[in-house]
Amino acid sequence: MDAIQLLKTDHDAVKKLLERGDATTERGVKTRTDLLATIKQELTVHEIIEEEIFYPALKEHPKAREIVLEGYEEHHVVDTIMGELEQTPVDDETWGAKFTVMKENIEHHIEEEEGEMFDKARQVFDAAELRDLGGRMEARKAQAMGELA
Repeated sequence: MDAIQLLKTDHDAVKKLLERGDATTERGVKTRTDLLATIKQELTVHEIIEEEIFYPALKEHPKAREIVLEGYEEHHVVDTIMGELEQTPVDDETWGAKFTVMKENIEHHIEEEEGEMFDKARQVFDAAELRDLGGRMEARKAQAMGELA
């Protein structure tokens, strides 16, 4: 699998989880708790493979530098909101609003990556390079999932 396909697959999985989270209510304590833990794990692993492998490789190309720097900052914003969500009781009236803000930030980030960033990646990497990056990312993803388990 090439790097872009791998990231797109991750994005699709996270979007489904976010939709499920958005549909919960304050009564769904166990659902919200479990879902937040799953989302956090998925995002953590996804950030690891992007920040350790994909972003550094892409950042080497001047055309892609700005979008990569923005990607790092968007990760930081989502991590901050995630930290606040973890500190907020899932039955608190503000939890849903915080979750929605996190969801919107993630969806914006995915939209930018799948648009501008992936377009830049296709311009600067050939198919073999994207497959090589994808292979390295898959291996690191498996390792990271083992570390978090």
